[in-house]
Amino acid sequence: MPIKIPNQLPATSTLLHENIFVMTETRAVSQDIRPLQILLLNLMPTKVDTETQLARVLGNTPLQIELELIAPTNHVSKNTSQAHMLAFYKSFASIRDRNFDGLVITGAPVELMDFEEVDYWPELCEIMEWSKTHVHSTLHICWGAQAGLYYHYGIPKRTLDRKLFGVFRHQVEEPNFILFRGFDDSFWVPHSRNTTVDRADIEAVPALKILAASSEAGIYAVKTAAGKQVFLMGHAEYDRDTLLKEYQRDLAAGVDIQLPENYFPHDDPSRRPRMTWRSCAHLLYANWLNYCVYQTVPYDIHDIQRGVRT
Repeated sequence: MPIKIPNQLPATSTLLHENIFVMTETRAVSQDIRPLQILLLNLMPTKVDTETQLARVLGNTPLQIELELIAPTNHVSKNTSQAHMLAFYKSFASIRDRNFDGLVITGAPVELMDFEEVDYWPELCEIMEWSKTHVHSTLHICWGAQAGLYYHYGIPKRTLDRKLFGVFRHQVEEPNFILFRGFDDSFWVPHSRNTTVDRADIEAVPALKILAASSEAGIYAVKTAAGKQVFLMGHAEYDRDTLLKEYQRDLAAGVDIQLPENYFPHDDPSRRPRMTWRSCAHLLYANWLNYCVYQTVPYDIHDIQRGVRT
């Protein structure tokens, strides 16, 4: 089954060009099936890129996915047109009375600020609190994962000595949990961040379980019971050239940025970056949708609010 996204969303043409089965709203209404309702809270500045990346990995399963987009109400995006935001994004207030099978909370380029200094922090806290009763499984990514661990469990983020930038090898620590079913013992994931969370802080919380980590990049994946909440510290959904664009942007701006590690062949930025994480991304998101969402979500979506699991 395909992913259902708005007819005119820019991601549609990109995914069709890649032979990813996309179902527009027009066709989807003719099918007698309950698609998974997935809500995407997009906090990234490059919203169109993020929409496409996540639609790509969420659409690579046999399940029909209906993707809806929201963004913070009072935060003005500097890198995405207001026309795009008005056309494709809803407010949290407009969906807060609904239930969703899954919620994805993205990263954001605000990691060096205290959480409480972020202008949309109160609304994000409201959404994360709401997710406990209105969402079956929530997937937090990068800064979104750090924000979720801080809000739900009081785990602080720690500033790194230098930016973690590149693609890093990770090891599966809990192979029996379904999120990493079918994975090899080690896998690669891109990271681009200045902060991290400490293993000791996570291990001090009985409700949390570490699933995968890296000797270089630290903790990667953490879960709560049955995958009700999943926290991912890296960006498996990134395109081949996402780190390249960031590297070139920072160079042009005169930012002191190091070469992304394990990315360019022979560390030569004139060469095409290696894509070593695509299989990880597709399998990871397929497992989340299949095992943390589809396999246990009640058929009646209203039962999510009543705490029913199948």
